[in-house]
Amino acid sequence: MKVLEYRKGVNVPDHAMTFQSLSALLQESVTPYVVCLQSKECSALKQVLQKVLVQLMGHSVSVEDDDDEEDQSGPRPTGIPSRKMLCSMATLCGWYTAVTQKSASPSPGKKRLSSSKGCGQRPPVVVIFKDLESFTPRVLQEFIVISSQYIQQLPLIFIFGIATSPITIHGMLPHSVSSLLCIQLFQSLSCTQHLATVIDKLVLTTTFPFKLSGKVLQVLISIFLYHDFSVRNFIKGLQLSLLDHFYSQPLSMLCCDKQEARSRAKELSHEDCENIRQLPSFMRYVEKQEPEIQVQLLTCDKRVKDVTQSLLKELHAYHKNYYPVLRCLHALTSSLPKYPLGKQIRELHGICLEKNVWETEEYESAFQLLRMLAKDELVAALRTCTEILKCAKKLGDAVEKLEEFIERFELLDRCSAVVEMGQEGEEELPPQKGLQKKTDLFQLQKSLLERESRRTKKLSKFELLRLAVLDCIDSIVKKHLLPPESQPLHEVFYYSSAGTLRRHLNAAPRTAIQTALNNPYCYLQSEALKSEGGAISNAAPDICIVYKLHLECGRLINLYDWLEAYATVVAAAEGKDPDSAAAAQLDDVKH
Repeated sequence: MKVLEYRKGVNVPDHAMTFQSLSALLQESVTPYVVCLQSKECSALKQVLQKVLVQLMGHSVSVEDDDDEEDQSGPRPTGIPSRKMLCSMATLCGWYTAVTQKSASPSPGKKRLSSSKGCGQRPPVVVIFKDLESFTPRVLQEFIVISSQYIQQLPLIFIFGIATSPITIHGMLPHSVSSLLCIQLFQSLSCTQHLATVIDKLVLTTTFPFKLSGKVLQVLISIFLYHDFSVRNFIKGLQLSLLDHFYSQPLSMLCCDKQEARSRAKELSHEDCENIRQLPSFMRYVEKQEPEIQVQLLTCDKRVKDVTQSLLKELHAYHKNYYPVLRCLHALTSSLPKYPLGKQIRELHGICLEKNVWETEEYESAFQLLRMLAKDELVAALRTCTEILKCAKKLGDAVEKLEEFIERFELLDRCSAVVEMGQEGEEELPPQKGLQKKTDLFQLQKSLLERESRRTKKLSKFELLRLAVLDCIDSIVKKHLLPPESQPLHEVFYYSSAGTLRRHLNAAPRTAIQTALNNPYCYLQSEALKSEGGAISNAAPDICIVYKLHLECGRLINLYDWLEAYATVVAAAEGKDPDSAAAAQLDDVKH
């Protein structure tokens, strides 16, 4: 029997979504017969058989004819007869034979469809054990032994989901059972690798105009790394950022592709033009203009519309150049010792979003290491950079320069006369008299450093060429990796409310509860709940009134006095006598 041992890893909260996607992919491209089993639903062999038959056949099944147990298959699909069938592997084999024979001679259209999916005449039946470690070993052994007896009539394939070690299966199954299996191990990608893929496809791309600021991206990554390791929650945070951006930013209507943004910019209203004038980035742009142009931008809406179109066009061009140069810099520095600019591209992207990357110490240390690269490593990195930059049409000049440098490096290899490093121009200095004397270690070290500083060394052709190509890359970085905040109208595309996002995704339950009890208006948004500081509104929910009265007491509280104070607040605030019968009739909606 064929078995796929799928190692998921521990502390991965996206197990359910992973197996759901795997099941959908198998049904789409391999076989329509896929069963998913969980240990909590399969404590006995008869339950395993029942789950398999129910998911495959859709019928209500029973284990024995004389059983009176209830139907555990849940709501019956429409069109399925209500009769129960005997739950056994023989029943499953009979059903499979009938289904395959029925589909053996399909219509031409169905034949083309089935052949396109690659199922063949006898598609396999895939059984997925989501959490193998939690299954009872005896149940698993019996099911495997029974299934092996029907392998000729029923092509079964098992997928074992394992979180810990691949040898777990050998600890659960004796040799007599494991010898029936042909096991192949597959290792799942780590959560960080899945995160890198999501960021590469959704964040580091020009396909989607919506962008995240550096602080917002840092919040999402921090929650992922230090709280849940859930890629699904990261995507939900990205979706929340998108919704909040389009809800809170009036100019988010311009956050679209270039042609659509240009047409929408022509239809801006006067209120929209005023919102543009109030953007900090646009105000900085206006301050750099001539006085006459400043007056036009502050008074003429038509002038604002024209400038907005050109600025949006420049911003789209900025993004098309930014991401290839970012990938180019990452390709150069990701393999350096100690990873000065980060091992993952998201780390480098976070630095570039916040500041000028070339002004950081990490950038300087990275280029110091690049100045010591060997020729083979440097040429290989340059080839990678040229392939990355070719995807940007406006970076053709940079590609030509890098290709020219690569040709010059190759020319050095073909050059016959190679000057040895450090031997040209080195001047022999006369021996120092101070060294002839007995000196201590400090004096000796000082003298050697002085001699080294006086020694003049002429750089080789390779070193000069290496410095030249690094200067070229440095100029490309300084030109295209400017922070987004330096671009006018960046607020249209970039979501920057990191505090709002953190409150929603990483909320503190204790703080939220105290806020709700002290100030219910914060969440209920009812005008009747507004009250001055220290006052207790009778319109507040019961628990809020009781909580505030509790805060007014000391360390000890009398239950009778507490309830009397509550009745006084509820009744006296409405102008009623607390001891009257009318005060006892409280509003059922409020209390």
